[in-house]
This record gives sequence, C-alpha cells and structure tokens, in this order.
Amino acid sequence: MSKKLRNLVNNDELKKRLLESEEARTTLSFYQYHQIDNPAAFRNELYLRWNKLSVYGRIYVAKEGINGQISVPTEQFEAFKADMYDIPFLNGIRLNIALDDDGKSFYKLKIKVRDKIVADGLDDETFDVTKRGQHLDAADYNALTDQEDTIVVDMRNHYESEVGYFDGAIRPDVETFREALPIVEKMLEKDKEKPIVMYCTGGIRCEKASAYYLHKGFNNVFMVNGGIIEYARQCEQHGLPNKFIGKNFVFDERMGERISEAVVAQCHQCGAPCDTHVNCANDACHILFIQCEKCATKYEHACSRKCADFKALPEEKREELKGTIEFNGTKFGKGRYKAFHKDEGLMMD
Repeated sequence: MSKKLRNLVNNDELKKRLLESEEARTTLSFYQYHQIDNPAAFRNELYLRWNKLSVYGRIYVAKEGINGQISVPTEQFEAFKADMYDIPFLNGIRLNIALDDDGKSFYKLKIKVRDKIVADGLDDETFDVTKRGQHLDAADYNALTDQEDTIVVDMRNHYESEVGYFDGAIRPDVETFREALPIVEKMLEKDKEKPIVMYCTGGIRCEKASAYYLHKGFNNVFMVNGGIIEYARQCEQHGLPNKFIGKNFVFDERMGERISEAVVAQCHQCGAPCDTHVNCANDACHILFIQCEKCATKYEHACSRKCADFKALPEEKREELKGTIEFNGTKFGKGRYKAFHKDEGLMMD
C-alpha cells in the first residue's frame, strides 16, 4: 500500500510548479523519539492526512520515532499544527520554524520508513537512550560558553560546519553523524569532567549523542535545545548576543539559511569568499560544493570544465558515456571536492 501513497508527477515538473507558485509557505522541522509499533501503517496514515494539507518535505518514520523537515502552506499552518497535535505522542512538540525562508524549500511530500530516524550506527540496547544531556536555551548557552573550561562540539558534518559554526567550536572533519560519534569521543577522552556542549541543526543528533556520551562516562553533557535554528530564534526574540557565525546548512532546496552576515567559507573553485552550496549541474557528477556567481557563470554551474563539457554533449552521447568517465562526484565523498587545481578538460571523439 505504501508504494501507492506517493507523488507520481515528474520531479522537474514539481520543481517548476513550486518556483512559479506565489503561494506563501512556511518551512519547519520537528522530531520526536517515541516507540512506534507499526511504522509502515503510521507512515501511510501520515501521508493521507498531510497530503490533503499540501505538506511538502521529507519525513522519516522508524520504530524509535519520527524526524521531519517540511513546508506547509502558510494559510494551512494552524490546520496542520492542529492535525499534528491531534496525534498523542506529537501533541505539543516544538516546531523549529525556518529563519531565512523563501517558501521554496521542498516540492513534494516524501515519507519513508527507516530503521532509525537518524543513522547513528549505535546499538540502542547497550545503553539508556532516554538518559540524555541537559538542554540549554540561548541565554544558558551563552552563559555556559562564557566559562573558560567549557568545550563546544559541532555534531554536524564538515560541509555543514564549513559555512557556519558557533564561535570556538570543535568541528570534526567527518561526512556522517555515525562517523562523528567515535571521533568526538576520542578527541575528548581527557576532558570527561569538563562541561561539554553539543549542537546540531535542529537538536535531533544531539539527543542521541548526549545519551551515548553519558553512557561513555562523560559527566557534564549539555546540548543546545532545538539546535541552531531555535538558538538563533531565541537570540532574535530576546535581544541576546548571537554566538553563531555564518550560515546554517539545511537539507532542502535552500541549502542554507543565513544566521549572521559573516561569510566564513570560500568558493571551492577560485577561493573567493562564498558560502553558497550547490550541486554540480552535471547529473553524472552531482557533487555538493561551494561556488560563487563568477565561477557559476564560468563553469556553467558545473564543478569543473570537464563536467561542463560533458553536460553540453547531446543526451544520447551522455547516456552512451555514462559510467565510463570518472567525475568529482564519483571520486570524492559528499562535499569533499576542492577545485584549486588546474581545470581538467574533456575531449570527446
């Protein structure tokens, strides 16, 4: 049944409709750990309910709970909120409203059943996942991080922290949350008595990480309640100093939302100050990288001259060559591309 409960319209057409639409939409994220006995049935129920409200976005459902990043027609927001809160274990949960939102974040609704709502590689049976670190609101975070011995750790991936981070944070060079957990543990093995504050985009990764580190003997574990999104909202609402520098990477069509005016990253092609993430326009590559407007024009929105030349070939020629040519996206992991080397031309017979 779940295979039928999905959008069958072509993705390109859906994106075109979204870009041309003048409908005001609100982007938000949420999560909740809760034991769900039948995730597939719950997934289908959600799809039927929220598709009627024109919800777009990406939602993961697992036995351990739900994790969603979505957009809702602004005029339907209260109806959506009421519908969500009508589900007992979701009643009253925090909704992280996007800060820098043009309403173009998602173009269709996807709800998937997963083993976990965040891939962490942990065996939850070996520790108490409900014993988590202490939540900090924005004022508490500022106060605690003013203390000299406090350690701040970014639990996100390298391509997220590259464009924005909390002042003074340790930023592990990792591609996945699963990879970050043991690396951070080793980095901090001599600091188990110090206050350790973790943060991520919306808070979900830190919920699990804080429980894991408490289990591993870290005694003063804290996390930013609601992550970067909620922290920035509270700072703006209460006139607090904002210690986040740069842009908050988000996993939707926007690729990021600006928290401060500082640009802390560089174009991967020319080195100019830039924090705009894009995917290579060559679909056979599609690597995530940072590109300034000048280089976007020069390389036709591709990550290299090689990809630009391949993209310019007739479709039948591209199909013929697909899989026989190695691009940046087939050689490197997500966001690992660095194009400070000489362009690689592409020669075709």
